[in-house]
Amino acid sequence: MSDTLWNYDEPIKDLPGVDVPDWIEQDITGSTVQAIVQGGCSSGAYMPAVTYYDARKTMSEHGDEVLQYVENHWGELPSPQTGESWSGIAVFYLSMAVECWANAIASELEDAIKELEEEEEEEE
Repeated sequence: MSDTLWNYDEPIKDLPGVDVPDWIEQDITGSTVQAIVQGGCSSGAYMPAVTYYDARKTMSEHGDEVLQYVENHWGELPSPQTGESWSGIAVFYLSMAVECWANAIASELEDAIKELEEEEEEEE
């Protein structure tokens, strides 16, 4: 568990080299990323991916990008449970994509935060 990420409550989009996809809220913080890594979206760490209304809206706007991200990560597009509702499918894929992204960026994000903190200490 990373204290660096847990303690970073600023939006990460402004950190050098950090890219937040359009299908993730742009004000996501380091502590939210760490919470997603630790417990997944369904733990309450990232409610926009598990709230039906929000997930449907995001998938309506960015569904192709989300599905491509999942397919690129897994090498295929996993199937949701048979009989899943459209809202359930939206949550399934968006949660999967957000969790994949958080896990993929956590180490890089931690390094960027540490580098920023070191620069700020040098300036003092």
